[in-house]
Amino acid sequence: MTPELKERLDNLVKENKILVFMKGSKLMPQCGFSNNVVQILNAMGVPYETIDVLADWEIRQGIKEFSNWPTIPQVYINGQFVGGSDILIELYQKGELQEVLEVALAS
Repeated sequence: MTPELKERLDNLVKENKILVFMKGSKLMPQCGFSNNVVQILNAMGVPYETIDVLADWEIRQGIKEFSNWPTIPQVYINGQFVGGSDILIELYQKGELQEVLEVALAS
């Protein structure tokens, strides 16, 4: 990964309390896993931003190295990598996601 791409990803993650690197957008997810994440965050009623990895090959490949996570979507909350669709579903079902989101939005 180039230093420029690392800096770009660092800035994106730091500038957004809740950020999802996904296929498509929150208005039109382009895969089922990305759609799962969008549905959960919409149900939680929290503001969040998305980056469409299909529109930027450099980000699509770079984010996997940045997070050391091989799949998309990837969710970042308060600058920290949380995980992908399965992890977000698990946190949501356990009731733990609400707390994580409240802490992030309060800071």
